[in-house]
Amino acid sequence: MPRPDHSIEFEALRRKTGLSRAEAAGLLGVTQRTVRRYENGETRPSPVAMKWLQQHLARLPEQRKKPAAFRFIDLFAGIGGMRIGFDAIGGECVFTSEWDKYCQATYRENFGNDHPIAGDIRDYSRDPALIPAHDVLLAGFPCQPFSIAGVSKKNALGRPHGFLCDTQGTLFFDLAQIIKHHQPPVLLLENVKNLQGHDKGRTFATIIHVLREELGYEVHHRVINAAPWVPQKRERIFIVGFKKPARFDFDRLSVPEHGPTLRSILDPHQTVDPKYTLTAHLWSYLQEYKDKHRAKGNGFGYSLFGPDDVARTLSARYFKDGSEVLIAQPGNRPRRLTPRECARLMGFGRIDGSEFRIPVSDTQAYKQFGNAVVVPVVNAVAELMKPHILRAIEIRSARKQRVQVELPFTAKADPALVDG
Repeated sequence: MPRPDHSIEFEALRRKTGLSRAEAAGLLGVTQRTVRRYENGETRPSPVAMKWLQQHLARLPEQRKKPAAFRFIDLFAGIGGMRIGFDAIGGECVFTSEWDKYCQATYRENFGNDHPIAGDIRDYSRDPALIPAHDVLLAGFPCQPFSIAGVSKKNALGRPHGFLCDTQGTLFFDLAQIIKHHQPPVLLLENVKNLQGHDKGRTFATIIHVLREELGYEVHHRVINAAPWVPQKRERIFIVGFKKPARFDFDRLSVPEHGPTLRSILDPHQTVDPKYTLTAHLWSYLQEYKDKHRAKGNGFGYSLFGPDDVARTLSARYFKDGSEVLIAQPGNRPRRLTPRECARLMGFGRIDGSEFRIPVSDTQAYKQFGNAVVVPVVNAVAELMKPHILRAIEIRSARKQRVQVELPFTAKADPALVDG
């Protein structure tokens, strides 16, 4: 039975806005089940809902007024920093994997439940077919030590070499298995800057070798400092891969000339809860610790910043004492950043312009933002990748069409191919 016109119109409007079902439900003040009922024809959308979607569509920039341009998956997703950048350029996230339950809670709060969040990625690397087809793979994968031995020695012992051995037991191995199965046209991986130097460069060399030689990708990489986008010195390496040659050039990345200072993310002094001010005991301990190391000629210890400064890298251990980024308070002990300030320091905001939601405790929020990507950096990388993503999809689509046209003629010549 065909769907009624009102359900088709509602779904078309929702897709043109670029909203997921979860986002539409949240903005309309209904449940996701109600949105599904609107779209399958069980329930007629209210005139108010239709009008709101039409008005929302009119307010959106042109790039959001279209169906999803590509499908992507979000692996080692954290709280969704990578996803935000690729949602913004017209992508649709069709699969998410994140094992930490607190990160899952934050992710759901901000992106809804349009698809379940998978837990341990290893369950999916064993059967990658469980992951939907996709055009772009995103992964902020953890860096684990690789045990690398010579290929000749492995051959002598009758052991397999390549990523099946060199990366065995690491999460990169699981990521490689998924890439090998799906062969997505484009991928983006992110990691700490020190990945390049880990184990005297051998870890990074293995990763690049696997991507280029064993999985067949053209690979580009660049270390990017977030300071031009946010008031924080934070360097991360981004690795971009294309299954087909592309004229991608990281040197074309659009980087702001002048970065902001902490003033742009700090709350007014009088509005900050006193609980974020260090206790007298902790402040004394941090001062003594720094003095002890200064006497030894070391630079260890807390860092104090004012509104016109740029902070050090925010880390996942920030919840312990906040020592790497303390905010000076004239006439008082320094304070930690609040979780909301950490969100701003990392550039987190929702795609519709509203504030990123923080449904977890301060301790978990500090861990989450300390482990996250800087969203405006990902946005810039995504914008640079966008035309190459669309071109890669176009090439793959043309190839599929060509095969579909040619197959009937081939099948006539070789009947054995009919069932293949």
